[in-house]
Amino acid sequence: MSGDTTPALIDCPALGIGELARRAGCKPETVRYYERIGLLRDAPRTEGGQRRYGEAAVRRLTFIRHARDFGFSVEAVRELLEMADHPQMPCHEVDAIAKHHLEEVESRLQRLSALREELRRMVGQCAGGRVESCRIIEVLSDHQLCIGESAHGGAQGLG
Repeated sequence: MSGDTTPALIDCPALGIGELARRAGCKPETVRYYERIGLLRDAPRTEGGQRRYGEAAVRRLTFIRHARDFGFSVEAVRELLEMADHPQMPCHEVDAIAKHHLEEVESRLQRLSALREELRRMVGQCAGGRVESCRIIEVLSDHQLCIGESAHGGAQGLG
C-alpha cells in the first residue's frame, strides 16, 4: 500500500452505530436523535442499510455530548459546531455563546440557592404533627407565606 491511501483509512466509515455510541458515551437512540435534528451528519449506509461512521463522527458526537453535559442548548451546540467547522474564523462568537451560557448558569444557581433556603425554612417550621397543621402544606397552599417571589418564582425554568 502506498502512503497516499493511509489518510483515507484513518476516517474510513467502519463503525456501526452501537460502537459509535459506546465510544462517545451515549446510546444509539441518541445518535439517531442528533442525526434527525441535524447536529450529526447522516452516515453513509451499507448495502444492507446499516449506518457506518468514521473517526470524524466520533469526534463530532463527543463534542456534542460534552457541550450538552455542560448544559449548552441544542441551538447553542448547533452554532458552536458551525463555528468549529470553520477553524480559521475568529472565536469572539464562541466566546459570546459561552459567556451567555455562564450568565444563565449563574442566574439558575442564584434561583436554586433561594429555593433551597425557602425549602429549608419550610421543613424547619414543620412540627411533624398532622397534615392538617403541616407548615409545608400551608406554605405550598398560600404563596403569601413564602419569604419572597425570588425564592421560587422562576423555579420551573431550572431544569
